[in-house]
Amino acid sequence: MNETMQTILTRRSTRKFQNKPIPEADLDQIIQAALHAPSGMGKQTWQFTVVKNRDKIQRLAAVIARVLGREGYDMYAPEVLIIPSNDKESRFGKEDNACALENIFLAAHSLGIGSVWINQLQNICDDAEIRRELTALGIPENHIVYGMAALGYPDDVKAEKARIGRVVVVE
Repeated sequence: MNETMQTILTRRSTRKFQNKPIPEADLDQIIQAALHAPSGMGKQTWQFTVVKNRDKIQRLAAVIARVLGREGYDMYAPEVLIIPSNDKESRFGKEDNACALENIFLAAHSLGIGSVWINQLQNICDDAEIRRELTALGIPENHIVYGMAALGYPDDVKAEKARIGRVVVVE
């Protein structure tokens, strides 16, 4: 099996991270993977905000917890949070960001870095308290966040899991 398929088939979500920095060179590769994701009509209307300050990550998590009523929510306390955002008017923004997130997850896994998709923001970006935090992180007012990538070295072990779903082949 080639390396790409091995990476795809062995990637798992990580929900417990070590307190260990991610090297800049690895973060750069992960961001390059995001920037090379497919984009509807090649418009690339996205922005990738990389938050490396754990206090700022937890400040955002605390606001999300208040807005959603999820006491103790901490986004699994990642080392780094990558926030793809996209222009609200972008016709394919949600799809573009989903493709970028998948590239982020696969690139991270290929480097031994764990990841998990955080999707709480997509319906609450314009809540005043949430928007203040996003603006403070440099996310434009006209951008929406559909999902985020929490990254860090895994501090949990994932077992192989059977995949379910239907596959229909039509010849």
